[in-house]
Amino acid sequence: MVKFKVVEKFVSINGEGVRAGQLAVFIRFAGCNLRCNFCDTMWANEENVDYELNSVKELRDYVEETGVKNVTLTGGEPLLQERIEDLISELTKMGLYVEIETNGSVDLKEFNDINPPPVFTMDYKLPGSGMEDKMNRDNFMSLSHKDTVKFVAGSMTDLIRFKEIENEYKLTEKCHVYLSPVFGRIEPADMVEFMKEQHLNGVNLQLQLHKIIWSPEQKGV
Repeated sequence: MVKFKVVEKFVSINGEGVRAGQLAVFIRFAGCNLRCNFCDTMWANEENVDYELNSVKELRDYVEETGVKNVTLTGGEPLLQERIEDLISELTKMGLYVEIETNGSVDLKEFNDINPPPVFTMDYKLPGSGMEDKMNRDNFMSLSHKDTVKFVAGSMTDLIRFKEIENEYKLTEKCHVYLSPVFGRIEPADMVEFMKEQHLNGVNLQLQLHKIIWSPEQKGV
């Protein structure tokens, strides 16, 4: 029986994305193939992190018991879990809104055949992350109107690079596009000015609600 490495699961509000502010069940998996220098869940990526092994049935039962209809699979990088498609398929068949937070490096094509399909919120790592060279830009072709690309910017250099990527792939015409600040590195007001100067129609600036409501270091929220 396949089991997944789960470091925490809890109910909170969605801190970002198209359902920000709504209740969601979060399942956080251990491990990531990237090391972004602003990662706020690095603890979940360490080799010695504590985790429990949960089966598809155990996670399905947990989600069902919460009574919450939004489910967020996050990490780490959830798509690195072996046979994660089994869990995704099971949850989507329950009629739930299943959102997968993925880091932009994992090929999404192999997950396109899941029916009903999940929703992807895919990061594109800008230069300030130190991980842009790991991005799989072919993933832009796998996204649809239900999905989101999220850019986390920490500097003007990041914002300029975001504009280049948006122009090249015309992302606002195919999916939701969100722009968020690296907490503590760039002022949101400066990002708004950049959006105004560049006429960034269709781009959503979003602050992470969970870092405003609770301490930025708090787990389980």
